[in-house]
Amino acid sequence: MAHIKLSEKPRILIVGGGYVGLTVAQQLQKKVKAAGGVVTLVDPLPYMTYQPFLPEVVGGHIEPRHAVVPHRKHLRQTEIINGKVTSVDHEAKTAVVGLDEGESIEVPYQDIVMAAGATTRTFPIEGLAENGIGLKTIEEAASLRNHILERLEAASTMTDEAAKSRALSFAVVGGGFAGIECIAEMEDIIRAAVDANPRLAQSDVRIVLVEAMGRIMPEVSEDQAEGVVEHLRGRGIEVLLNTSLGSAVDGELTLISMQDKSEVDKFAADTLVWTAGVAANAVARSSSFPVDERGRITSSATLQIINEDGDVIEGAWAAGDIAAVPDLTGAGPGGFCVPNAQHASRQAKVLAKNLFSTRYGSGEIAEYKHESLGAVAGLGLYKGVGNPMGLKLAGPLAWLAHRGYHGMAIPTVERTARVAGGWVGELIFGRDITGLRDLENPRGAFVEAAGGGKKKEASS
Repeated sequence: MAHIKLSEKPRILIVGGGYVGLTVAQQLQKKVKAAGGVVTLVDPLPYMTYQPFLPEVVGGHIEPRHAVVPHRKHLRQTEIINGKVTSVDHEAKTAVVGLDEGESIEVPYQDIVMAAGATTRTFPIEGLAENGIGLKTIEEAASLRNHILERLEAASTMTDEAAKSRALSFAVVGGGFAGIECIAEMEDIIRAAVDANPRLAQSDVRIVLVEAMGRIMPEVSEDQAEGVVEHLRGRGIEVLLNTSLGSAVDGELTLISMQDKSEVDKFAADTLVWTAGVAANAVARSSSFPVDERGRITSSATLQIINEDGDVIEGAWAAGDIAAVPDLTGAGPGGFCVPNAQHASRQAKVLAKNLFSTRYGSGEIAEYKHESLGAVAGLGLYKGVGNPMGLKLAGPLAWLAHRGYHGMAIPTVERTARVAGGWVGELIFGRDITGLRDLENPRGAFVEAAGGGKKKEASS
């Protein structure tokens, strides 16, 4: 075990610095410090990612840094550890944290908040891991944007028609909110980049959406979902419903019918985006807490972790995508809250109040209950769909509702201002279609300048 200096005060340990973790730490850090304790947050990353903005990062509307909230800037009275919790022993009240250097530390705690969120859910499809990319992190969003622009530029100078077709083929698997917003933003930025390149034509580009179910976007009504399909097809996007990805070996995508398992299509694509759902973070199974069949930690409506008999486990809390939280409105599938930012942000505030009251206050706690405010999705500049407060919207009004809600919902006024500033700049100067090159090999130019790292022979 490594030795780093940790506070010796009674600790509230927050596992995960996403929406729930950041919000709980913000709500508790000052009050717990005043009460003689300390809030400790553990996350591999030094920031939380506002995931609803990832498609807008792909589309070039938002700078990647502005879609994340840095922990140290906004959690100044929280003890922060950049590492990954590998195990939790609640009986001993300790968690083991793996550090970047490969070492680990043991962190004692009085109370623990499991808030590690979710990760991308994948299936054992041959070639997917080697050729696909998700849309769950800011790194993926920024990389996808640069990759798309690089492929377009490269294709404009290709003479091999097969290679050009492959470079100009783009596929997204998953027709939920993330997939639809992603493919719509991709189409928008691809269209803008192609218009700016006289060596390319829109007819050269192929964009394909693959969805295993018979409809997209379960968060909106069926007629709205059908309207989005028509809208996407009107923009030249191929929408294939009841279809799955069978293989992606060497970038050769094989699409399979979900009805008769026959081959629907086969084509090569340099861009494969996977947005087919999420799964609870694996740290849930690495803890000593009970999990359900989906790997989520079992939780009560008060956000306290419960055992197999439904009894509360003292000093243990969970919320967000990692937790199976009962939906007291009865609207959630299976009786549980759906994994989205709307629930995570509100659960976090209830959890923080309940935890502080239980540990330092009156002991009174409240149950989490939230009627859905509806959902809004951006489909590119001035385009959108949604049903906020039960009101069906489409087009510019839905787009404005999407930006208005998420612009205010991203944590901290500072981040809201930065995002809004970027939007204003785009409206004045237009979309930025500049792709940054060689980010995965930033030393390439220097190594080349230095002679490839080899010593040059002295001239005679």
